[in-house]
Amino acid sequence: MKTYAKPIILTTLSFLISFFFYVGDVKAQTSEEVLEEVDVMPMPPGGMPGLMKFMSENMKYPEQAKEKGIEGVVIVSFVVKKDGSIANPVVMKGIGAGCDEEALRVVKAFPNWTPGEKNGEKVNTQMQLPVKYKL
Repeated sequence: MKTYAKPIILTTLSFLISFFFYVGDVKAQTSEEVLEEVDVMPMPPGGMPGLMKFMSENMKYPEQAKEKGIEGVVIVSFVVKKDGSIANPVVMKGIGAGCDEEALRVVKAFPNWTPGEKNGEKVNTQMQLPVKYKL
């Protein structure tokens, strides 16, 4: 009987709140201002359930990581721009064996989000997303 390993988004609510909505210390390399603290956080299409569905449908556990038994958390930092598009994704913490590249690939493929807001205006917002790989 074959078992299939899938990358998963961490589902513990407290972990998601503390990490997913943690606004990173990394500044995006853009000429536009990127905020780390906003009044309304950016939100993916369908909210957190939509994000989890997108991730589970689009991520593949890298073969090299499966063969080596690599598990862990990759943290990807990115900017949700005023128009909802995703910009400047970068791996902040990686685990190697193709997992970092796969997490980055999927973040780059995100559909537009609802942008963050500060003082009633849409703003560019720095975000971090933990992606858990478990065999």
